Amino acid sequence: MKNFFITYYKDLFLGKKLFAGIGLCATLFLFSFFLPWLGDIPFVAFSILMALIAIDMILLYRQNKGFFLRRDVPERLSNGDENEINIYIESFYPFATKVGVIDEIPWQFQKRDIWFASNLKARERKTINYVLRPTKRGEYVFGLVRLYVSSPLGLITRRFNFGEEKTVPVYPSFLQLRRYELMAVSNRLSEIGIKKIRRIGHSLEFDQVKNYVQGDDYRTVNWKATARKGELMVNSFTDEKAQHVYCIIDKSRVMKMPFEGLSLLDYAINASLVLSNVALLKEDKAGLITIAEKTGSIVPADRKPAQLGRIMEVLYKEKTRYLETNMENLYTSIRSVMKQRSLLVFFTNFESMSALTRQLPFLKRIAKFHLLLIVFFEDTELKSLTEDEVKDVEGIYIKTIANKFAYEKKLIVKELARHGILSILTPPEKLTVNVINRYLSIKAQQKL
Repeated sequence: MKNFFITYYKDLFLGKKLFAGIGLCATLFLFSFFLPWLGDIPFVAFSILMALIAIDMILLYRQNKGFFLRRDVPERLSNGDENEINIYIESFYPFATKVGVIDEIPWQFQKRDIWFASNLKARERKTINYVLRPTKRGEYVFGLVRLYVSSPLGLITRRFNFGEEKTVPVYPSFLQLRRYELMAVSNRLSEIGIKKIRRIGHSLEFDQVKNYVQGDDYRTVNWKATARKGELMVNSFTDEKAQHVYCIIDKSRVMKMPFEGLSLLDYAINASLVLSNVALLKEDKAGLITIAEKTGSIVPADRKPAQLGRIMEVLYKEKTRYLETNMENLYTSIRSVMKQRSLLVFFTNFESMSALTRQLPFLKRIAKFHLLLIVFFEDTELKSLTEDEVKDVEGIYIKTIANKFAYEKKLIVKELARHGILSILTPPEKLTVNVINRYLSIKAQQKL
């Protein structure tokens, strides 16, 4: 008996019904001092309670393996997305049980209420599903899964511990990547805001001579081939391939600002991953550069099957820095790495004209050799302030300042355009869609 309690006391918990029974017995003993007619009723009630406790312990502890439980976690989690976690439970008890599950999820989520209550019939199986949305890349450690079981009596609860600590990496949003890729393959990109861009003229890359079908442009008729074959033939053109597309990510302090749990750096990383995938699907070469006070990682442009995996592995490790961007280092890296004209999508953030003025000389020099697209962020909180109704003098002051900053962002767009630099001013949540739209527009208009 002693060994039994030493072995199981840590996993034995008293239920609410037991405390209610103890309270009832204590009340009967108390009143027996003033009401002699109660006689042996308190002793009988206490004996019944002890017998029920013994029966409950026999029911719960007569099987060493009363349950099987397995937690199914993906090999990696997608940052900023809802990742599904499954807990499979199978009961081996020959009677119905009431269970509660506590999953020790990683501390980064700061959740202490992961409790799932359920009822299982004899030898029943059940799967519990829930989702986790990480907002930071890195390693997340899952602990044990603790299962609390009580019999129909409900006087005591037995705990089972399953699993072991498991470390799961959180990568940039590959779920978003797959969603865009599947919609691109099925030509349903318009459902998520991707616009159909009207192609201007023809690309310069000849594909083949084919038979004319209704709808083909008469200007593409190949008269020599038509004369030889005796039927109308036209030239077919394809998009220019193997163009270099580089995502340049600023990871300085300006990208530390959070929106809906994610930092601007994480929004930029997720968008870069999707853009790189779209570029590879368009048979362009995708590359990556990260920059802060010094040049970070460089992935030369390529379109090999493993290129997207290389980019994802680099992005997984990137973190924001706390110094300003060294634009001179960026310009030097671009000149040394890129030997041909490329599309450079620079993810950064400008809060004022003075911030742009410091970087503008280097941006102009980069734009001489490459097609430069600056992507920076609209402050959605400031925008909401400009739309709020003013109720007092302080509100007028706040709204005036908010309008000033919002107007300055628009001035930055005009200033960049004045120097021939393309730009996108976008809310963080619409970043990916807006960047892909601009890339497709650039391809269609043959600006590169």
